Amino acid sequence: MPTVPVSSRADLTDAQWAVLGPLLPVGKKPGRPPTWAKRQLIDGIRWRTRAGCPWRDVPERYGPWASVYGLFRAWQRDGTWAAIWTSLQARADAAGLITWDVSVDSTVVRAHQHAAGARKRGIFKPNHPVVCALSRPIMAWAGPGAGCPPRSTCRVSSGKNRCRS
Repeated sequence: MPTVPVSSRADLTDAQWAVLGPLLPVGKKPGRPPTWAKRQLIDGIRWRTRAGCPWRDVPERYGPWASVYGLFRAWQRDGTWAAIWTSLQARADAAGLITWDVSVDSTVVRAHQHAAGARKRGIFKPNHPVVCALSRPIMAWAGPGAGCPPRSTCRVSSGKNRCRS
């Protein structure tokens, strides 16, 4: 298949294609030649992953978006992308282009208290009024005097027990 001219600054150069070309799978079925060159489709895949756009927004110069996506998905399912990555990584490692330094960071990342669903102070409003010490407990675990917090809004005046909610 003839070479495809580089149409964008991010497309594969001829030198890059010379390295990548032998790693690609060869078609097994005889028959009609492909309409779109693999180089165009791979450039479309690279454009889409770099831009982060939907597949339908791949420019027409790379071929129909369905063909670009179809090649990407087929190679993803059969492990071709992983094999290409492993081969390119081994080649770069043999050339000494990869530095295998391991960096361990002991920083602790904590979420904000509101991210965990913690109660927000000052905004919380109870669904039921405050229970006074002399009133009947609502819950079984509440003992005498357990219903009112130390700073209760209950006041005792004129012999009657009244609570404000």
